[in-house]
Amino acid sequence: MNTLAAPMPTAGTLPPPNEKSLMKTASRLLIVVGVVVLVLVAVGIWSRASSANKLEKSTAANVASKVVAVHPLQAKAVDDLVLPASVQAFTEAPIYARTHGYLKKWYFDIGSRVKRGDLLAEIETPEGDQQLLQARADLKVAQANSNLAGSTAERWQSLLTKNAVSKQETDQAVSDFAAKQAAVDAAMANVARLEQLQSYEKVYAPFDGIVTARETDIGALIDSGSSPKELFHLASMDKLRVFSSVPETSAGAIKAGADATLTSDQYPGRVFHGKISRDSGAIDAGTRTLNVEVDIDNSSGELLPGSYGFIHLAMPGSGAPLTIPANSLVFRSAGLQAALVRNGHAVLVPITIGRDFGDSVEVTSGVSKDDLVIVDPSDSLVSGAPVELEKGT
Repeated sequence: MNTLAAPMPTAGTLPPPNEKSLMKTASRLLIVVGVVVLVLVAVGIWSRASSANKLEKSTAANVASKVVAVHPLQAKAVDDLVLPASVQAFTEAPIYARTHGYLKKWYFDIGSRVKRGDLLAEIETPEGDQQLLQARADLKVAQANSNLAGSTAERWQSLLTKNAVSKQETDQAVSDFAAKQAAVDAAMANVARLEQLQSYEKVYAPFDGIVTARETDIGALIDSGSSPKELFHLASMDKLRVFSSVPETSAGAIKAGADATLTSDQYPGRVFHGKISRDSGAIDAGTRTLNVEVDIDNSSGELLPGSYGFIHLAMPGSGAPLTIPANSLVFRSAGLQAALVRNGHAVLVPITIGRDFGDSVEVTSGVSKDDLVIVDPSDSLVSGAPVELEKGT
């Protein structure tokens, strides 16, 4: 029996594809494509995240404000009591005449420096000179009468020893001599008084100082009566007395010898040093204050008597206060604040201030000595804003 053989494929033709092989190939392609897509997505996400991080850092660096910050200063544990004060010359006196007459000449005008014993002026005293001449003549008369009475008394006493005169007559002669001698003493005293008055024709400076006033001129009538007229006013300025009234609450801290300083609007920024020399030792019942005197050296002559100033007295304090610059204060609706730098950001904290020193203020609460306080903060500065310290701060 003849069997039929299967036909042989002709040259150039392929066998039909296997279905399972095709499915496997498609699956592999899908896996490869999926992996590639996942890799591309991951790379894109990482690139975006990295760019966003760089952009955030760059933005933050550009937004951070540069600021100047300082640490609070700690002052000494003392309080500076500032009180108004009156400056006076250490020694001051009006110069009057002690005799009547007319001003002959003056030698020093206002502003002149004089030494003790310098001749300030001369006074003509014609009446006084005539009185002195008369007194000297009266003295000569009294001396002549005394000499005669003395001789008579000696003579009567000699005759009494011979019983030539009575005891009564002798006693009268001796008494007359004693009276004449007393008259001589009175005349001598009167001459000395007028000579003393004559010496007042020359007016001398009683101490070293400066002539601050001249109230007379050549030819002026000089009267030393009940209401004499001042000729000169003399003040010693090498050392000054500064008087101030200390409140009763601070009177217990006043100690003689303690340091004190004087400031004056006449010399801004200048400080004159002195010491407490004395106090009144009692509280004034009207003002409830203690009058205190501070002596200040003024050999330079800069300070003028009669001027006004401020005396600074060191009072024991309760603690060492912190001070910050006055231009670091922030005034907002939330109250008085200060801007601090913490971890690269600004932080606004409420504070309480004490005394105002002008360019700085005392802070009683809100900041510590280790804080960094921003100086002259911007009006737009808010808590949490990034800040960067300028170099050198």
